[in-house]
Amino acid sequence: MVSKAIKKTPPKPTKPHRGRRNKKSPIKTVSSLIHSCHRRLIKIFSKLARIATPHKKIHNYQVLPKTPAGGATRRCLFSSAANGPLPPQTSPEEKPTIVLDLDETLVHSKPDPPPERYDFVVRPVIDGVKVDFYVSKRPYVDEFLDILSKKFEIVVFTAGIEEYASLVLSRLDRKSVISHRLYRDSCRGIEGKFVKDLGGLGRDLKRVVIVDDNPNSYVLQPENAVPISPFVDDVRDGELRRLVEFFEGCDGVEDLRDAVKVYLSDGN
Repeated sequence: MVSKAIKKTPPKPTKPHRGRRNKKSPIKTVSSLIHSCHRRLIKIFSKLARIATPHKKIHNYQVLPKTPAGGATRRCLFSSAANGPLPPQTSPEEKPTIVLDLDETLVHSKPDPPPERYDFVVRPVIDGVKVDFYVSKRPYVDEFLDILSKKFEIVVFTAGIEEYASLVLSRLDRKSVISHRLYRDSCRGIEGKFVKDLGGLGRDLKRVVIVDDNPNSYVLQPENAVPISPFVDDVRDGELRRLVEFFEGCDGVEDLRDAVKVYLSDGN
């Protein structure tokens, strides 16, 4: 008896073995993304910090060209160029100069999430990332700027970076009453603080007053400074109204530092 050959089903060809890839845990992936975003945000907001330790000491500054919007606008002071820090005033009668801080003096701004009340939004690009800032104007700021511009040269000097502050000022200064804008680049780095040296403005310091909520800003010329309380969201704030009364009473004062001294001695 002839035995029948048993046909076996040939085995299916197998695919060459490949090393398995370890799939990342979804939890670890999300955690990694959060950590990355957190580090990026820290880097962004550290740039916006008004008082911080500079990475290097600042000695000289480059003068940038003027821009047509809002008068003669430049970013940096203390240039070695022969034309001086700020150009001469164009008005026939030279006006006294008021130097105004921006954040917490004229406005308050915060990133996401938005507050309940704000006046406008600016979206600067910082380190390649667009960031939303919700800006609240201090009560009476529009009238304050308009009234003072008739008798004073207005310079906004902020320790904020230009990418952010220039957008805020463009929205705030619709009537172009601000003569000059100075940003963080124009501050002096002194003991880890950003200091606004009024001596670099090219103006007679007898005719200069700075209004700022941060005492570190005017440590070099405290006699020229009118402190102001920080503004956040108080809709009943009356600081700028009081300042208008003070500055309107400065007509005929030869040395504004004397007027500041009297104003502060009265408890303001």
